[in-house]
Amino acid sequence: MRFYLIGCKVFYREICYCVAQSPHTVDIHFLPQGLHNYGRKGMQEAIGRVLEEVDEQQFDAILLGYGLCNNGVTELKATKIPLVIPRAHDCITLFLGSKEKYLDHFHNNTGTYYLSSGWLERTDDKHEIKKLGLQTKDPMGGSYEELVEKYGEKNATMICETLGSTTHYRQISYIEMGIEPDDQFENLARADAEKHNWKFQKLPGDLRLFQELVGGDWNTKDFLVVPPGQKIVAAFDSGQIIAAEPDIMDDDSTRG
Repeated sequence: MRFYLIGCKVFYREICYCVAQSPHTVDIHFLPQGLHNYGRKGMQEAIGRVLEEVDEQQFDAILLGYGLCNNGVTELKATKIPLVIPRAHDCITLFLGSKEKYLDHFHNNTGTYYLSSGWLERTDDKHEIKKLGLQTKDPMGGSYEELVEKYGEKNATMICETLGSTTHYRQISYIEMGIEPDDQFENLARADAEKHNWKFQKLPGDLRLFQELVGGDWNTKDFLVVPPGQKIVAAFDSGQIIAAEPDIMDDDSTRG
């Protein structure tokens, strides 16, 4: 089978490693890290533009290397071939190997800041995001430019700095995936913890979700397969994180 994968660069090493071992042919299109920080609409549009460019006649399915990620994948739809995405809250779920592991660690380790090799080496993706025409979003959901217009530059800066504060963090958990070339990323994470006077923890990662995504092993517990004519929606109440439903505005010319 042949798949087209659209994924976040935070997974660059993991996806490339697993694609190299997949029995299928997988074409990859990476998008910059941090799209979820640019609002739901901005992330939807960025992924949607790539979806529009896929020649679906050449592929059996389109794979998304994302989680729900601030609802940034909602409203994306499958047209002529299925759209496949892990049932994940965000990238931490994929790094740890399951949504259950993520929730367990999250609830038992409040105030944790997560890091991986991808987060540490892809922090310069902002220039790529600018090429996509996205405006920087503040934690309240509006752009910095909109805040300046509404509250003035001084107040806008104060709002962003206050809401973007790291004062509630107490620990860095570095997720080691087992494919790192050496300990350079772990050392960077340790240094960051020392800089902030936080505790440091190393967590074992799990490549399972990456392997199953590119391997075509899409069990319904861990993956959502969106059939043609349906779109992705959030499904928190069901515990499945995401679901598929018919797109009542179905139009092959619209993808996101």
